[in-house]
Amino acid sequence: MDSRDRICSWEVVIPYASDSDSGSVDLQLRNLEDIIKGPSRFEFTDSFRYLTHDDTFSEADVENLIESIQEFFHGELKSEHEKLTYLRSLSSLSRTLPYDETTESFIHSHIADIVHNLYILVEEEPLHSLFSPVRQEVFVTITDLSYQDVHLLFGSEDRVDLFSLITKSIITLPSEKTLTQLQEIIPSGSYKSECLYRQTFQVFSEMLQSLVVKDPHLENFDIILKHMDPWLQSIKDHERERATASIAQVLKCLCMHLNLKLPLRFQRLGHLVALMVLLCGDPLKEVAEEAAEGTHYLLHITLRLKYITEDKKNHPILRGAMKNCRELLEFYSIKPFYTSPFKIAQIFEVFLDSNELGQFVLTVLDGLKNLKHSCTQQLAGKLLMSLVENAEFRFEKVPEIVGVICAQLSTISQPSVRQQVITIVSLFISRPKYTDIVISHLLYHPVPYDRNLTEMWRTLKVEVPSTTGILSRLLRMLQTCHNEPTQEKMAYLAVAATDALYEVFMGNKLQEAMFQLFPQLLMTLLIQIHHSIGLTMSDVAIPSGLYTGQEMSSKVTPLCFAIQATKTLLLRTLCLQEFNIMEKNEGWTLLAGKDCHLQGVSLLANALLKRNHVLAHKILYLLVPLLNRGNAKHKLTSAGFFVELLQSPVARRLPGIYSIARLKDWLHHGNNIFKILALTGLYYIIRHQEMREDIQSLLPCILDLLWETDEKIVLLAIQILLLLVRTMDFSTLAAMMRTVFSLFGDVRPDVHCFSMTLFGASVKSVKYADKKGVENQVLNSLLPLLLYSQDENDAVAEESRRTLTICAQFLKWKLPQQVYCKDPWYIRTSEVETICKFFGKKCQEKVNILAQALTFSKNAKLPIRRAAVLFVGTKKILSLLQ
Repeated sequence: MDSRDRICSWEVVIPYASDSDSGSVDLQLRNLEDIIKGPSRFEFTDSFRYLTHDDTFSEADVENLIESIQEFFHGELKSEHEKLTYLRSLSSLSRTLPYDETTESFIHSHIADIVHNLYILVEEEPLHSLFSPVRQEVFVTITDLSYQDVHLLFGSEDRVDLFSLITKSIITLPSEKTLTQLQEIIPSGSYKSECLYRQTFQVFSEMLQSLVVKDPHLENFDIILKHMDPWLQSIKDHERERATASIAQVLKCLCMHLNLKLPLRFQRLGHLVALMVLLCGDPLKEVAEEAAEGTHYLLHITLRLKYITEDKKNHPILRGAMKNCRELLEFYSIKPFYTSPFKIAQIFEVFLDSNELGQFVLTVLDGLKNLKHSCTQQLAGKLLMSLVENAEFRFEKVPEIVGVICAQLSTISQPSVRQQVITIVSLFISRPKYTDIVISHLLYHPVPYDRNLTEMWRTLKVEVPSTTGILSRLLRMLQTCHNEPTQEKMAYLAVAATDALYEVFMGNKLQEAMFQLFPQLLMTLLIQIHHSIGLTMSDVAIPSGLYTGQEMSSKVTPLCFAIQATKTLLLRTLCLQEFNIMEKNEGWTLLAGKDCHLQGVSLLANALLKRNHVLAHKILYLLVPLLNRGNAKHKLTSAGFFVELLQSPVARRLPGIYSIARLKDWLHHGNNIFKILALTGLYYIIRHQEMREDIQSLLPCILDLLWETDEKIVLLAIQILLLLVRTMDFSTLAAMMRTVFSLFGDVRPDVHCFSMTLFGASVKSVKYADKKGVENQVLNSLLPLLLYSQDENDAVAEESRRTLTICAQFLKWKLPQQVYCKDPWYIRTSEVETICKFFGKKCQEKVNILAQALTFSKNAKLPIRRAAVLFVGTKKILSLLQ
């Protein structure tokens, strides 16, 4: 039998209810005449079957019926005859309700018993048989009682359970083909399984219609839909077909019974439309045609409800919608409904508010996991794309939609459909209204992201004007974490945003944005590396419930996310040489080290400055304001990179307030690392000749740093002073020579060595007119330099001899050749005599070298003590001989 004939053969039951019930709203088509001019083409031709009544029962008949039913309340209904007698008695008794108070009192006081008995009767019915009339009679009884305002399926939990059971009992029956094969032998042979099935289903359909006719509230339809919902999405074709046919008939009944009561709205219109549209594209023709029938009536109902409930100002929109509907509704044709599901979705979209649009999308997404047919999955994907593109600015449930997409992506097997679903996320994330909402939702998933979420991040497609949108939002979220005061635990958002950046880089869809944001991205990731050093995921403030039942690998750390994101950024922005420099020089290990992080930062900064000065200069200008933000780690990493970039000629263009003044502040910082960075920066700036003059004012601060205990600070200060020594005024030079002289013999070999170097450079820088002022200082340095030439450290000994030569030249002395002998004095005593004789003669009455030598005889170093003793002994012997 043709599906169309089959549908029309199931008549819609319209009872004898009055159309003038109090509180109802007439939804006849004539009320829409201001929308569609002219006679309506949408008249219904179905014949209506009215419920008829037996003649009025006598009082005795009513009492007998009540007694019969009471007997069944207290006993078991075993035989089919007893069950049918009980059910038919209830149906007969229901007809006396309009005029018999005894009946009304009895039935209403025993509803719980009636519901319980009906539940037992349905539960005892064979699951695979239609040949017992009891099931049909249950439906008839419920229908009869519904017409008398006794609703056995709405209200209490027991009634809901009964509704669920009877729905399942009819929907889950085997298919007609199976029923035919398994039909039982009937003695009379008067029934065929197909006919009996149609009769049973017809009675069930009439029962559903009765629920919405006598009590015409749309909430009742919503209850029916709730019970039919799982069956409309069943993977079994015959269950899906029965559920669809049932809903279609109820919608037809609603459409023809136009006297609904307030409130005039479906609770889940978006959900219902999504179900029906998907079913219109069902691969099973029978299901598609049933859904087309139902959708046809649903559109009629929606048009009428919206016209009545919408504000007058929206009527022009409805007129336009009606015009679009004419093509579908013309000549009462249902064909367009199952041949053009996209058109249906577009038409309904006008009538769906923001909440209902969300219902539509969530329903389609939720249904994807149950769609076994590839064509249906493809239809679902296209429907979502079509709807989201047309109504993207009217959605409210964007987080819920994205959440369902993330949850369902693993169940979507078709690559094309997966990409369509991901594209929906792309559409939302591309719009400024939803960007932050979507990104925030995506970030709160376990890291490292699973295969599906990874695919989503990597394949996001964004329109060109918003290419920086995703990266800039992720960047801003990560920077916000860095600007916060140091917390006990790292924010989970920082780790998640870092992993998301890595995935976006890997997808390489936003390369243009990566180039535009490279300076900010690189610095933010380097700062994240600094914050992540030494942390495990237990040091991260993970939201409760995020890793429920999921074990975290010990290899997963915040640091590994930050390092891999930084590496990928360099590769995707074609910084290949810089990447190779980091690889060859263990730069990533340096970055990840607690004590060597700044060395890694310096290595990368120098690599960029050498290989890609354009990007380096962009970072330099970015760092000017960035240095004032964030916590200590934020500022240290930024300062480390900034200082290295001061080597660039571009640094000369920076105003002094952003370069020299900032470095001066760091010289007074309580953290020695900032002092080191300041000195390093000054060392680089001094190389720019035009900036040396501005640094002269910092000389007192730099001289003070020579007393620091941190060796690196002292050495850097000496290096800077070496560069500035020729430009110093005499007073500064003399003060520096006194300070440097005090460093002779420092236990730190490098400090000792470089202090002598600076002393020699200072001597060379003394102008002729100022020589008298430093002569005593030079004379006092001679014996210490001479004795330190015997130091066991070859570098110290060599520098001592070199500086001693400079001092001798300053005094216009010619040192004996023995001074330059590298052998220890104690094996060349004759040479010591010559040296001692020379210095004794030259320093006579100028410096008490004997007293100096005696002081050094207590030196901690054996070679120095030995040399001092030899010098003192030789001096005494020489004095006696004279």
